[in-house]
Amino acid sequence: MNRTFLSCALILIGVARAFAQDGRPEAIRGVTIEQKLNSSIDPALVFRNESGERVTLKQYLGRRPVVLALVYYNCPSLCNLILNGVLRVSRTLKLSAGKDYDIVAVSIDPRETPELAAAKWKSYVQKYDRPTGTSGWHFLTGDEPSIRALADAVGYRYRFDKESGTYSHASGLIVITPEGRVSRYLFGVEYSARDLRLALVDASRGRIGTPIDQILLYCFHYDPQTGKYGVVIMNVLRLGGLLTLTALAAFWLAMYRRRRAEVRP
Repeated sequence: MNRTFLSCALILIGVARAFAQDGRPEAIRGVTIEQKLNSSIDPALVFRNESGERVTLKQYLGRRPVVLALVYYNCPSLCNLILNGVLRVSRTLKLSAGKDYDIVAVSIDPRETPELAAAKWKSYVQKYDRPTGTSGWHFLTGDEPSIRALADAVGYRYRFDKESGTYSHASGLIVITPEGRVSRYLFGVEYSARDLRLALVDASRGRIGTPIDQILLYCFHYDPQTGKYGVVIMNVLRLGGLLTLTALAAFWLAMYRRRRAEVRP
């Protein structure tokens, strides 16, 4: 009986050591996306673009919102799912990458080269298949300090596994304002067209999109816990009441004009 108890105790101790304080295995301890809404990214951070040219983040800011994807190009699975998710949802939007917003992928692996980035760029621009795609998709590589500084600024926590030579990282996108501030997070590998569109309109402060988008932003509220936009019931009720009053006023005005026309000699 004592031996059985001792064996169970040793097993429990082993399990406890294998998991971090947050209940996850050691390999993915601290791997998460910590939301840092309204934080700024450093526009002076230096990377290399898909042509091997030295660029700064400033070159991708100032004009339109940016959809930022922190990935690595030799990732065996998750990063491809993230980029494919971006491709699918961007192809459904009327907003165009290169005209209304930019998609910037940054490799978290300092070992990766501009040649790898160029291959990714060519593949995704071809699949996107819009005239603005060549100027709307960007694939960057960089040195460890620049990568870490960008990741820290947006709350992207990842770990390198020396044994496998791969990275443990979370999945999601970060929407950046033209001024370089974190505006929204979209989690997972499948992204809602409505959520991305509203996030881009939100980040642009209404400079892109349609009047309908502004109404939708009034009716939908961003939930930082889920990274999605949910319906705000009170705003919907207010808008419904306003539309009802407007319709009644229009009806009353039409009837008033009709009666005046009938009583004229």
